[in-house]
Amino acid sequence: MNKNLLSTIKTMFIGLFAYVAIAGSSVNAQNVERIEPPFWWTGFKVNELQLLLYGEDISNYRITLDHPGVKLKEVVNVESPNYLFIYLDITHEAQPGVMDITFRDKNNGSFVVEYELKQRDPGAFYHEGFDSSDAIYLLMPDRFANGNPAIDNVAGMLEKSDRNDPVGRHGGDIQGIIDNLDYIADMGFTAIWHNPVLENNQPNYSYHGYAITDFYKVDARLGTNEDYLRLIREAEERGVGIIKDMIFNHCGSKHWWMDDLPTSDWINQWDEFTRTSYRGTTIVDPHAAEADFDLMNRGWFDRHMPDLNQENRLLADYLIQNSLWWIEYSGISGIRVDTQFYPCQRFMADWGWRVMYEYPYFNIVGEAWLPKASLVSYFQGGKLNHDGYNSHIPSVFDFPLYDAVINAFNEEHSWNKGLIKLYDALAEDFLYPDPYSLVVFGDNHDTDRLFTSLNENIRSLELVITFLATTRGIPLMYYGTEILMTGLESSGHGYIREDFPGGWEDDKVNSFNRTGRSNIQNRAHDFISMLFNYRKQREVLHYGYLKHFVPENNVYVYFRYNDNETIMVVLNNSEQDQVIELSRFAEAINGFSSGSDIISNRSYKLEGTWEIPAKTPMVLDLY
Repeated sequence: MNKNLLSTIKTMFIGLFAYVAIAGSSVNAQNVERIEPPFWWTGFKVNELQLLLYGEDISNYRITLDHPGVKLKEVVNVESPNYLFIYLDITHEAQPGVMDITFRDKNNGSFVVEYELKQRDPGAFYHEGFDSSDAIYLLMPDRFANGNPAIDNVAGMLEKSDRNDPVGRHGGDIQGIIDNLDYIADMGFTAIWHNPVLENNQPNYSYHGYAITDFYKVDARLGTNEDYLRLIREAEERGVGIIKDMIFNHCGSKHWWMDDLPTSDWINQWDEFTRTSYRGTTIVDPHAAEADFDLMNRGWFDRHMPDLNQENRLLADYLIQNSLWWIEYSGISGIRVDTQFYPCQRFMADWGWRVMYEYPYFNIVGEAWLPKASLVSYFQGGKLNHDGYNSHIPSVFDFPLYDAVINAFNEEHSWNKGLIKLYDALAEDFLYPDPYSLVVFGDNHDTDRLFTSLNENIRSLELVITFLATTRGIPLMYYGTEILMTGLESSGHGYIREDFPGGWEDDKVNSFNRTGRSNIQNRAHDFISMLFNYRKQREVLHYGYLKHFVPENNVYVYFRYNDNETIMVVLNNSEQDQVIELSRFAEAINGFSSGSDIISNRSYKLEGTWEIPAKTPMVLDLY
């Protein structure tokens, strides 16, 4: 089902039913400090709901409830007396409204906590996610733009703003993203993947968002939950979806539960700090030693990131429900899974299945940072793996192609170097169940910046951007690439995540505006905008097939085609002009006589020979 049809169906459903306002449940009753999730919905396909209740000696109370269509299935006491886990059956007859949960102690004293069940959006089943028609812009909220300086420092938050510290908080926020949505959309991007925005109330190094201290609350220095909803709605008005970064492997060391864990196996415990080996191959390797697998799977990612044990049933249910809650609550267009192969893989499969079962038109992309397609493909949903494993996660980042891109445009051409590396990487697409849904990229928040990787050569950058925008898959661009931001990962992550110039009121340069960019920055910005706005309109670049020819003399020629149209791409990465013979591509250009290059605005006859200028890309509409 295509996205336009999905949008029409969803609009029809929304028009038929009243919008239900979002509100929280009451937790003012004695002894109950937290209920998570804070509210829920009727109408999910899986009826079971887990409630985590936290409060002093809460386990000493008996629970009863009386609400139409809701049944109490199970009450779980754990090692800490301050937790209760309640499992409810929210049947299809359940009525939305406020549900009373009654707590009674041994002396028959009682109190009541109100819990709200909302009416699920009837169109949620058709909630569409990003796909290969999209182009993604990746940004780090703390480093993109400061739209609300009043929340740079918030009472009760441990780390304060310090723009002079490369790994400190700089004050970017959700309002800053909202303020610059037009800037992103005007470049032709249709989706934004932002690094995590949930609370990271850590004493230091918290700007990145990957050390979560509250899974249900946006970090107060970035904004509020309501601000996040507003970002999503305003992005939608511009044809831009929001992809939320989610983490299942770890939380922050200052997460509220760390001072009073529900169970001793809530996190993976060691006698002393033990770091993961980062050897992701042990997850796939049929010969891996158990000790190596265990160290990879249970070791901590870092000292301030306790490793969560998803084999604990209660925690697994908690994390799955948290994802469903954010999808239903916010209307995000997708999820990016951080460190996909570090958590328990059985859990990740259960999580992927549940999300896609409730939202079959949604999308998820996993970060499986491994060097070979044979390894990465294991983690894409639908793969027929040797051990029967199926992640149910529709997309993964194409890290092998990323490696090929960085090498291909920096090497001298030879039998096995240069653009042949792009060809060879794509030739392994047979390993993926769906290579056309992979996310392709030239850098991200954990790598050297693309312009630096290309030795700050603008012509090489234009070749890479052309490739990413026209090859199979879903292209992604890291913020600042369009203004030629530089940085080496080896210098520290703060230097590949620098502030976008103009995002702060006192910035001397505003690169969001043309006048605040140099001539070469405007060249890059204009090229990217031209190419991605072109891609946005061309269905053949979204869903068309790929046919490519073995590169010769560091010239790579490939075609995107469907039943109605064909686009020809020529990349000359050589430092010299090169001649190509058009007859070599006869099987792909059969039926066409001419082509119009959208980059140079020149037309060409599809015959004889062409001389391709050095370091030049061409994207031709054939007719």
